[in-house]
Amino acid sequence: MSWSREQIAARAAAELRDGQYVNLGIGIPTLIADHLHDRPIMVQSENGIMGVGAYPAPGQEDPDLVNAGKETVTTIAGSSFFDSADSFAMIRGGHIDVAVLGAMQVSVAGDLANWSDGGSVIKGIGGAMDLAGGAETVIAVMTHRTRDGSLKLVRRCSLPLTARACISTIITDIGVLDVRGDHFSVRELAPGETIDDEQLVNLLRATA
Repeated sequence: MSWSREQIAARAAAELRDGQYVNLGIGIPTLIADHLHDRPIMVQSENGIMGVGAYPAPGQEDPDLVNAGKETVTTIAGSSFFDSADSFAMIRGGHIDVAVLGAMQVSVAGDLANWSDGGSVIKGIGGAMDLAGGAETVIAVMTHRTRDGSLKLVRRCSLPLTARACISTIITDIGVLDVRGDHFSVRELAPGETIDDEQLVNLLRATA
């Protein structure tokens, strides 16, 4: 069985280490905060929050407390608020340990494409370029395929690049893969999942 969006988020949360400063991109990455379970991890939102918590319970939403995706959130003890200039100074200054970003495509070289100039809900690059270049580690979380069935793991990105060679690990609904520069290496498969996709198998083999 393939992992659900929540299971992808839970598996991504397991990649994080206590004490890290982490930025969660929009989409599946924002679900990760619900799976940290009071671990000492500081989640930063580029719109100016350090210490983002889980989603609020129904009826407990504060419309003034939102993440970069304009979703209502909570904060944890010790959280702080600041302006976007300070936020991006943290990101560009290399003070974020891990950025977990959604992706439309990831290449075998670790190139990331997570926005589009047309035909997509995400039409602006936002802060992803800064995060991809400024975070010490960048993890991509995404579904294995697009809605039309196209593979998101590719030899070379056809969409506009967010950043080159920035992704180290990918977590999809089929499992956890590591970027090896000329191929993907499967570290873990979702329970019951097998690799029987010829297109994917070709990407898992190192090129000659």
